[in-house]
Amino acid sequence: MISRTALASLALLLWACPAAAALPADLAAAVKGYDEAQIHGDRAALERWLADDYVLVNSTAERETKAQLIADDTAPGFKLDPYLVREPVERVWRDGAVMAGVVDLRGVDGGKPFAATIHFADIWAKRHGRWQVVFTQVTRPKAK
Repeated sequence: MISRTALASLALLLWACPAAAALPADLAAAVKGYDEAQIHGDRAALERWLADDYVLVNSTAERETKAQLIADDTAPGFKLDPYLVREPVERVWRDGAVMAGVVDLRGVDGGKPFAATIHFADIWAKRHGRWQVVFTQVTRPKAK
């Protein structure tokens, strides 16, 4: 079973869908850069892509900060496999955007394999000419 900490760190996700090509070029580059940072556990890049006032509401409805998310994504024994976003939602306005969808996640947490399906929404803001993630909400689908 995936830990709460690992699930929280999965909130900000690899955005690998064809629809991303329709995004403004600077936002598409930011999303791609952020995705790569998560997949590779790149602390410096995560610092760059997450706003200082970033907030995550994870799948257990707990709030986490930028520092907590970065610690989770870069923890020894944590690795997120690449995946595709299903049911993507992309909404963009002048200085903001929502990137959302459903993902089937797989990876390793604490040396143990995990798999989980989540719904997520990342809120992006363009501040001082650069895009950053300011908020993420993660939920799990209802059991069938």
